[in-house]
Amino acid sequence: MFTLPDGLPPSRFLSRDPVPVWVSDEFPQDIERLWPRLLSEQRTRGLVPLLCWPAAMGRPLSPDHADAVRLEEVLAADFIEYRRRRLPFWTDPTPAPVPAGVEPWPHDPGPPFEQWPGLTPAMPVTSASPTPEQAASSLLAGLIETCEFELDECRLVLVPAQRSSDALACVGWSAEAPLPLLCALLRSWEDRFGAQVVAMFGSELHVSVARPLVEAEHASRLALEHVLSTADNIVDDPPTPFPEYATDLVGRTSWSFWWD
Repeated sequence: MFTLPDGLPPSRFLSRDPVPVWVSDEFPQDIERLWPRLLSEQRTRGLVPLLCWPAAMGRPLSPDHADAVRLEEVLAADFIEYRRRRLPFWTDPTPAPVPAGVEPWPHDPGPPFEQWPGLTPAMPVTSASPTPEQAASSLLAGLIETCEFELDECRLVLVPAQRSSDALACVGWSAEAPLPLLCALLRSWEDRFGAQVVAMFGSELHVSVARPLVEAEHASRLALEHVLSTADNIVDDPPTPFPEYATDLVGRTSWSFWWD
């Protein structure tokens, strides 16, 4: 077990190999007060806060599995296979058949790359940048306004870890996401964009972004990283042309992913 901060709601410990986690009994009604404090103490206490549906907890994964992912190599290989499968659709502008009375889906030309272009350059920290903790608190406030039902089903979880990506691995996740690759991506996004995992609603993942893209020239590379996460909502549901998805990433301070 580990030492807990003061002022937490009723709770229990869950045994999760390799580490136990603390889980609140209910969704904390004072979460908007509690959340920023837990984030501010995260580095000193070594406890990462997450909001999670208990039923979404799957088999824990050691962070060593994310360590073993050679991210550039894996994404380069995955892009070759992704492009092979999707190229016929990108090069055929014929609208896909849809039911009567339904607007045809817009043609998706796909990413503008024939080879893996490399990871998106990091966004620098500036005096105007919010801290990752501030960005995570801002996303929580937005989720409270727009996802009240989903949040009510969540519990506050404290995980002994240094990164939110490692906390996600330790909690485990029942979604169909490739967890080692996803955790490696989240680590890299944390380093490059100040990204933090905030909430897991079933198969949905909500991530705050402290240093979003400001230059459109890098948007396609970041959008491709999102596509290669294998999330089903990226450009596929609803059908979104790749360039449109990429453009929308400029200035965007939160990212959402879900898997069937």
